[in-house]
Amino acid sequence: MRDLTAVCTVRRMYEAMRYWDEDRPEWSAEQHEFAAAWRRQPKWVVSRSLKSVGPNATLVEGDIEAVIRDLKARLVGKIAVSGPDLARSLTDLVLLMSIDSTSTPSCLVAASHSSPAPGRRLRLVASDLIGEDAIRLTYGPA
Repeated sequence: MRDLTAVCTVRRMYEAMRYWDEDRPEWSAEQHEFAAAWRRQPKWVVSRSLKSVGPNATLVEGDIEAVIRDLKARLVGKIAVSGPDLARSLTDLVLLMSIDSTSTPSCLVAASHSSPAPGRRLRLVASDLIGEDAIRLTYGPA
């Protein structure tokens, strides 16, 4: 998050990431550091339903292509894009130049259709290349 220039995200991801807007006493030092970096990042939130967004964020309701072209012209560095439909749209418009995919097991629904128990730690136990352009990550007990 520290190395990004800006974040362009969809409503659902933005709403989930609002968790980081206020410090929580139970957080580790790394979580406090991540939260501070998140708050510093300028954010553009693509939504047809939101009426307003929080601090350091701009609501994008109209022409996302024009907004991204403007950001790319004005800003130097990486602009993170989150949301599969938004990423696909920007790829189709040749505005997305590379994809770095990051996930943590606490954000994923396991094959059993349940999330890990609160406080349960998982670790990466395997990664398998699937074809030329996909990877499967397998997490197990830490």
